[in-house]
This record gives sequence, C-alpha cells and structure tokens, in this order.
Amino acid sequence: MRTAIGLDIGGTKVSGGVLDEEGRILVRTRRDTPDRSNAPRVVEDTLVEVVDELLAMAEEDGIDRPLTVGIGAAGFVAADRSTVVFAPHLSWRDEPLRESLGCRIDLPITIENDANAALWAEHRFGAAAGASHAVMITLGTGIGGAILVEGALVRGRYGIAGEFGHMQVVPGGQRCECGNRGCWEQYSSGNALVREAKGLAMAHSPMATDLLAHVGGDVSRLTGPAITDIARCGDATAIELLAEIGHWLGVGLANLAAALDPEVFVIGGGVSAAGDLLLGPARETFARQLTGRGYRPAARITAARFGPDAGLIGAASLGAREGNSPR
Repeated sequence: MRTAIGLDIGGTKVSGGVLDEEGRILVRTRRDTPDRSNAPRVVEDTLVEVVDELLAMAEEDGIDRPLTVGIGAAGFVAADRSTVVFAPHLSWRDEPLRESLGCRIDLPITIENDANAALWAEHRFGAAAGASHAVMITLGTGIGGAILVEGALVRGRYGIAGEFGHMQVVPGGQRCECGNRGCWEQYSSGNALVREAKGLAMAHSPMATDLLAHVGGDVSRLTGPAITDIARCGDATAIELLAEIGHWLGVGLANLAAALDPEVFVIGGGVSAAGDLLLGPARETFARQLTGRGYRPAARITAARFGPDAGLIGAASLGAREGNSPR
C-alpha cells in the first residue's frame, strides 16, 4: 500500500497524518504553530518533528513507509512551489521552505498553499467530486481560498491566486494583519468571531451575560470552537455572532460568483464546523446579493466533507501525485 505524509500549517496548529491513496488518514498528530515572533527555523523544526513522529508511528503500526511529504502552507506560495513569499500569520517572508526542509527530511517534498490543498482533497474525494469548476473557502484564523477550473487548480501567474481573504469588503474598515483595512477575513473568520464575542464581553454588554456564563466568566475561553458549542446549546448571542459571520461570508461569495461563476462553493476550515448556523445565513445573503439573481444558475454552497482535515488530505494527495512524477 502506497502511503504519503500530509502536513497542514495553519495560524494556530500544525496537523499531520499518514494517508493512503484513497485519502484515508491512517495515523495523525498535531502541534501548536510557533508564535509569529519566532524565526522561520522554529517553524521548520516543528515540521521536522511532526514528520519524524509520523514516520515512527507508521513503523510502529506496521504501515508501509511513506514515500512523499506534501505540505499545505498558510501563505502565498510562489509559482516555483518551493518558496513561501508571505504568510500573514507566520514569520515567513520569501522563505525557501522546500530547500530548507529538503536538507532535513529524506523524502520528496511538495509545497502547496493550504487552501489549494484543501480544494484538491474535496475535488478528489469529497464535496467537489465531479465538479469541473469549484471554489474553496477555508474559514480558520483567517480566510483562505482556492480555484478549480476544468479539474485543475488555478494558481495564477505568480502562484498567489485565491487569496480572497484579503479582498476589501469594507473601505476603511477593521485593520487586517496583512496591513490593509476592511479585508474580508476581518468580518468572516475565526478571528472575527472571537473578536466580536470578546468585544461584547469586555464592554460588559448584557448580550454577553449568558455567553460568559458558559465559560465561567473567563473571557480568554471565548474561542471559536467554544462559541460554536455555545450556539449549538441555543445561546441567542452566540447564534447571532455566527449569523453575522455567515452574512459576511455570503457577501464575499456573491462577489466571487460574479467573477468566477463556479458550480459549487465548498466551505471548510475550523469555523465551518458550525454547519447551518453559519451556512444558513451565508446562503440567504448570497441569494439576495447574487448578480443577476433569478436569471442565472446559482452555485451550490456546501460544507467541506473533510472539515479541518481537508488541508492535510489534499497536501498528501498532491505530494504523492507530484513526488512520484517528473517535475
């Protein structure tokens, strides 16, 4: 059985797994992503540790040794598929990641943008299977995006296509970590969800009373997963916060439909775990704001089949595909 390692590097965690050719995760592990104040070498050390651990786990479980490593990186991956040009949530700036890791990992390495990797997983095995034109939106710490046209990933001339999270949706709006203001990810992401919840709590809003009660009054425990869990329990404020994130998601999707006209939008990333609490408001706003609504086919909006695992599944699949083929 041919196996491959997939790594997904996000703003808060590094997920890794050994996968088979059908995209099944055989063993897995994770680490916290080093703080952005750390040098790139620290992130590199973490990736090497994860690969070493996965190789040991595979051997211990009698799994065939992985033949390749695919890495989905949260950042702008250059057209050479070797260099991370810029990563808003990490310390990488023109980081020659494949070269740096190649000196320490004795396997073929493929570097891909994490959202591209996630879309590839959904195209191969999941929610976009059979679709020739698809767009992936990953909602996590920020927003990632990817484009599939005629069954092929569209990376752009310089490898940076699909960075939808940094489209401006509110002129002069919230300052974004990328340096601009009003970026989409400041209104529809895990960071946006937590910022709004903590803002209510810190302002001592009565709307936050029940929300805070769920976390024992500890504002620091108002994380994205916690807010989603609270919403599932019926808390009106948590439901409203997710609906607002969903509204802004729908605004962005309507803009993308005008530009790209896909047949399906696949929504992944950690925030997508909220399901219809997020996607319901997104679909409503999308239907209201779609250009030519009522006179054109409308793209489906669906949750990713693999949720937060899509990035590492796609990275492993791309790594196996490209690592076993001439470049």
